[in-house]
Amino acid sequence: MTSTLVGGGSRPRALPAQVIAILGAELPSLAEEIVEEIRRSVPEYARREGRSERAAYRITVEQTMAAFLDQFTGGGESYARRDELCRELGRSEAYQGRTLDALQAAYRVGVQVAWRRVASVARERRLPAEVMTRLAEALFAYIDELASLSVEGYLEVRSSADELPGDRRRLLRMVLGPGAATGALTEAAEAAGWDVPATVTMVAMPAGARCLREAMDGDVLVNLADAEPHLLIPGPYSPERAAMLNRALPERRSAVGLTVPLAQAADSLRWARRALALVESGCLEDAGPTLCERHLLELWLLSDGPLLDQLARRELAALAGMPRTRRMRMTETLVAWLDAQGNAVEAANRLRLHPQTVRYRMRQISVAFDRQLADPAARFVLDAVLRAHRLRERRPSLK
Repeated sequence: MTSTLVGGGSRPRALPAQVIAILGAELPSLAEEIVEEIRRSVPEYARREGRSERAAYRITVEQTMAAFLDQFTGGGESYARRDELCRELGRSEAYQGRTLDALQAAYRVGVQVAWRRVASVARERRLPAEVMTRLAEALFAYIDELASLSVEGYLEVRSSADELPGDRRRLLRMVLGPGAATGALTEAAEAAGWDVPATVTMVAMPAGARCLREAMDGDVLVNLADAEPHLLIPGPYSPERAAMLNRALPERRSAVGLTVPLAQAADSLRWARRALALVESGCLEDAGPTLCERHLLELWLLSDGPLLDQLARRELAALAGMPRTRRMRMTETLVAWLDAQGNAVEAANRLRLHPQTVRYRMRQISVAFDRQLADPAARFVLDAVLRAHRLRERRPSLK
């Protein structure tokens, strides 16, 4: 007894029903292997999904492969469901922020794993070469078709992301532009169904960050198409908003600006982007999300690198001619002494040295920094320069 495969307008191709039964028994474990190999081989799928997401991938793979075998038995009634399943997979990947390249790479990995399994089973069961040829042609053509359907769903979401939320993206651009609190903004907000808040909190994200749009609160304005993706949270960054952000940004890579009046939204975003840049350069720890309100001093001290360089050259000129080891020792001692407000014992505890050692070093330092240490205003500048210097020492490339 034989059955036929109908696909892509080609003539029916006979295939033994026994082969279909053999392959059908492989589907559950094959689906699991495909999902595992995609996670291993495609970086954007390498993170650990939740149990429900992983199960959804496995079910999708198993059902689409079952539909492949159904083609041999004339089970065409499942095509509509299969097509929608593939389109929905593409939509889901777009919503989750994965790239189209990653989606297509996943399909390539999937067909490689599937064919490897088919070939292995064929060797074990000693299937004829003619059957293997037909299976190969059918499988690769079938996966191409599935990939096209998923790409269709993916582009559908990306297209709607450009069109449907366009009013809100334009609204976000208006908020960040000059003269945010205007009648035009109010009209645009009404047209977009958005209540204009008194205060906002901006969030900066790295390029390519994964964002689950469905996890966002309805009043959050999002622009993922920008080279520097960002979003606007109406009002303060409350615990509820923090929980939302954690759900929407699974990779936790973001920086949260200060809560400011609506007209100052651009400042909040600028600070958030600066904090994100400092995280990426290593000056700030990446505990994600990074809150600007916890790093105000660092943001201020490192706000203008070239100006800081000029200031450091002036304030630390006395150290310029010293050997590197001595310069580092003197700087370390001076920082500890300033932190201890001139208390040699406390400074010694910070440095794990004897107080007499600190006093000896400070006598040498006082000769070079006599004016700065005697004048409160000059001492403040010196302290600020040294603090910034310590922050930038974490990443020498920032100097």
